[in-house]
Amino acid sequence: MPCKDSSSIVKVKLDLEERLLDFDFSKITCSKEIGGGTGYMEYCSGKSAQEILTFDFNDLTRILGMQDPDDQFFLYLEWDALRTTLCQYLGNDEEIDRERYQLSSIIHEIDFIEISQVIHPQQNMPKLVSCFKKSIQPSN
Repeated sequence: MPCKDSSSIVKVKLDLEERLLDFDFSKITCSKEIGGGTGYMEYCSGKSAQEILTFDFNDLTRILGMQDPDDQFFLYLEWDALRTTLCQYLGNDEEIDRERYQLSSIIHEIDFIEISQVIHPQQNMPKLVSCFKKSIQPSN
C-alpha cells in the first residue's frame, strides 16, 4: 500500500438469517480493494456468520489452493477482516483489539443487514520499502 494511511473499511452484508450475501474490503483513503481474487468471498457466500467464524486459516489456504505467500497474505487479510467484523456483530469480541477494529455501523434493512467496520493499522508496522527501491538495491 503506497500511501501512508493504511486504514481500511469492511462492509459485510448478511441476509436476515445472517448468511453472507456480500463482503467488501477496501482502503478508506482511495477505496482501493484489499485482497480479492482469493476466492474467499465466493467460498463464504451463503454460509452463516457462525459457520464462517469456525473456518481455520490454514485449512482455507489448502481448500482455496493458496500456495503463493502473497496470495496467502491477501487471504489472511480478508479472513481476518471478515472474522473480526462478524465476531463484533455477534458479540464474540472478547479477544479483539477494539481500538484497532472498530464497528462503525450496523444497518438493519427490510431484507438485509449491513455491518461496517474500520480497521486501523497495527501500532508497530514494519517499514515499507517500495518495490522499485527493492529492485534497484544490490543483492548480497
